[in-house]
Amino acid sequence: MSEIEKSFTTERYVVSYPVCTEHDNLRLDQFVMTQMPTLSRQFLKKKIEKGEVTISGRTPPHKSSVKVHSGERVTVTTHNDGMIEDEYWHDEVVSRDQEPTIIFEDPGLLVINKPPFMITHPAGKNLFYCATVFYETLYKHTMHSIHRLDRETSGILMLGKNPKVSQKVSLLFEEDKVRKCYFLIAHIKPNAKTFPFTAKDRLGRDENAVPQGMISAYDETAEEGKDAETHFELVLEKDGYVLALAFPKTGRQHQIRVHAACNGYPLLGDKLYNGDASVFIRFKDTTATKDDHSLMQIPRQALHAVALKLSYPKEDMKHFIAPLPKDLVDWIETKLGLKDDEVEQLIKEKVEKFLT
Repeated sequence: MSEIEKSFTTERYVVSYPVCTEHDNLRLDQFVMTQMPTLSRQFLKKKIEKGEVTISGRTPPHKSSVKVHSGERVTVTTHNDGMIEDEYWHDEVVSRDQEPTIIFEDPGLLVINKPPFMITHPAGKNLFYCATVFYETLYKHTMHSIHRLDRETSGILMLGKNPKVSQKVSLLFEEDKVRKCYFLIAHIKPNAKTFPFTAKDRLGRDENAVPQGMISAYDETAEEGKDAETHFELVLEKDGYVLALAFPKTGRQHQIRVHAACNGYPLLGDKLYNGDASVFIRFKDTTATKDDHSLMQIPRQALHAVALKLSYPKEDMKHFIAPLPKDLVDWIETKLGLKDDEVEQLIKEKVEKFLT
């Protein structure tokens, strides 16, 4: 059976999936969900009805309930209509008027401050509002993702302009030669750990979790999960919230969010690790309630990749700091009455001390 086939332009993204024996006789919508789990059922149903999901050898449009069979291919086409990646908050589209800004650039490397909701590279239904796509369109050549940030997470992201530099810098990440710092806003729960603290809870995917993809935390002496370590430093505490910095030593999926939550500091706006994961499902299916919005307060998790330090180029040490994004600045000023320059100075002092 041939592999997944993809073709991409700034106007259209096409991906074709082979139907394997294990998926024989599965409903069309269920099959696509196994291949593209980030799509909501509502979004997928509309694509099928519009004929944007096709089965080889059959005439579209199909019904969601039609069965697929081993040996067929299912092709999903997505057009860039400017709406497919919209994020909703109180039934209104979240503004995406921010473009990534360049922090550092040389002939082989680009360091940017990624805005929230921009994905690193095309995935799921997020195919066009992507860092690599943005700069490929601007520079007219391929950009290479060296590492990644979650779609909702803003901040420092490194892109390679050529394979040689991309491979070199990627190796620094793999060899733990890159020091990273994240800024976060979190609620304070009863019995939360006292700052500063280092979380060493082991992390692993729970296959029985709903929704799929959630990461569970286990005691550092447990056999489950994998080793993980994050150090947390307090920036300031006020009115039941903390502004803090996280310095991850390892790079597990959702590491900072899970380590913060399991130690008493669930991130503001975190739909997965706030104690009720059904909130995430309702936002995904665009059925979030007023209580869900009140609990989240902002449309995305309050996590920002604020600083990064590495040896590049040659043996010269470089560190980069990314200013806080507008949405977090606005929340801090409105909710806590703190000015941006005041918070930025506190962050800078902590970051420079820890990364020295």
